[in-house]
Amino acid sequence: MNSTAYSRPSKLPGGAGDRRPPTRLRGFASKIEPKKLGAGLLAGCCLALLTYVSLAKLFAIYSPVFASTANTSGSQEPGVPEVLSRKEDEAEKAAEAAATSVPNPSAEGGGEGAALAKMSCDENGEDEGFPYARPSVCELSGDIRISPKQKTMYLVNPSGGGGFDENGEKRLRPYARKDDFLLPAVVEVTVKSVPSAAAAPQCTKTHRVPAVVFSVAGYTDNFFHDNTDALIPLFLTASHLKGEVQLLITNYKPWWVQKYTPVLRRLSNYDPINFDADAGVHCFAAGYLGLYRDRDLIISPHPTRNPRNYTMVDYNRFIRSAYALRRDRPSALGEAPGMRPQMLIISRGGTRKLLNLEEVAAAATELGFNVTVAEAGADVAAFAALVNAADVLLAVHGAGLTNQIFLPTQAVVVQIVPWGNMDWMATNFYGQPAREMQLRYVEYYVDEEETSLKDKYPREHLVFSDPKALHKQGWQALAETIMKQDVKVNLTRFRPFLLQAIDKLQE
Repeated sequence: MNSTAYSRPSKLPGGAGDRRPPTRLRGFASKIEPKKLGAGLLAGCCLALLTYVSLAKLFAIYSPVFASTANTSGSQEPGVPEVLSRKEDEAEKAAEAAATSVPNPSAEGGGEGAALAKMSCDENGEDEGFPYARPSVCELSGDIRISPKQKTMYLVNPSGGGGFDENGEKRLRPYARKDDFLLPAVVEVTVKSVPSAAAAPQCTKTHRVPAVVFSVAGYTDNFFHDNTDALIPLFLTASHLKGEVQLLITNYKPWWVQKYTPVLRRLSNYDPINFDADAGVHCFAAGYLGLYRDRDLIISPHPTRNPRNYTMVDYNRFIRSAYALRRDRPSALGEAPGMRPQMLIISRGGTRKLLNLEEVAAAATELGFNVTVAEAGADVAAFAALVNAADVLLAVHGAGLTNQIFLPTQAVVVQIVPWGNMDWMATNFYGQPAREMQLRYVEYYVDEEETSLKDKYPREHLVFSDPKALHKQGWQALAETIMKQDVKVNLTRFRPFLLQAIDKLQE
């Protein structure tokens, strides 16, 4: 019994000097006392362990750092502690916390997800300096259960708060263009506030990333609108999540999803869910219904729509990255003997054709360009590579000019603007976006003698006498007249604009 755990002082207290305990008493103590001490120590350890376990359970229930893993299914991994990250950027808290450590929304009784239930909607449709009203967008956090079959997002919301109607619902058509003509064809999604988890359908799959529900209805078979009404709004809404987001697409078009797979994969690490066909119940702790948007091909800072201050330069870099376009600067003229700048002329097969395209290409070649003529097709990746290889992009006003998003920074865009007071459309749809992407911009305005309208209408017609009046009549009147023209540029007038393009490459 020489263990230090039971050792005694070599001298007894009280000044007893060198006296030692009697041998009999010392022997008795050596036989009995360790047993009592051992039993007491064992009882004390058990009591301490019981206390620790009780406190740990209490902490696990009430601490915001842990969440129960009960009733999880699908992609959620049981037994993983979930830490709610604290971010400096208030605008990113809900979404980024969901991306890194989403609380378990499927736990019975609501739990933390219910306590955090929140829905905030941006319904300010006013669009500064632009004729199209912006769409409504809602952000949700808490216990969110999405049933595509029922076209419903359930929010476990014991408090009943939020921007719901008297039925506890919020209805929204998640297409990123608020157009009264288009919206009836967009699937309507309902956000339904429910008082408890028991009132919502049970999860068939639980996701650890936020959800984004949006529509690809409307004009999305047009490359301009594919970007303005879907891809750029999706970039604004989800790119900060760095791939940790689940896309749910309504008005689902398989060909559209396939066409833009490189972009969708760049935005999300997960296959998109067909919101029109999926029969499951998908559970999230954060999500968006609808997409944020700005003007067409223009992104401006805004406290709610664009709190991270993205620009079209960012989108240009993003889209080049999605299609693995490595060229980020145009050719530096004069650096290599015999170097010729590359010009891509986008041809059109419908209206607004460049009737003397071959003569324009010959004039550009004579001035020193290597000229390629091509029409954009369904293979976006192939055409993107062709555009990215160009130093100068030339086209008549139309959706083909949207391909400027693939150009290297500081390349040149030349827009041929048709007759008919088209300056506002030319500038806002393509001219200003080019400048916003730090591209150099040249525009050429067609005169009365260069438009095919002169062969169709007398000079006293509104097309010539007051084209602005046609604009005031609305898009249909415009589409039937001015937008149906072709152009044949006067090469004498046009040549100086080609020289401008060369000059801008040398700036």
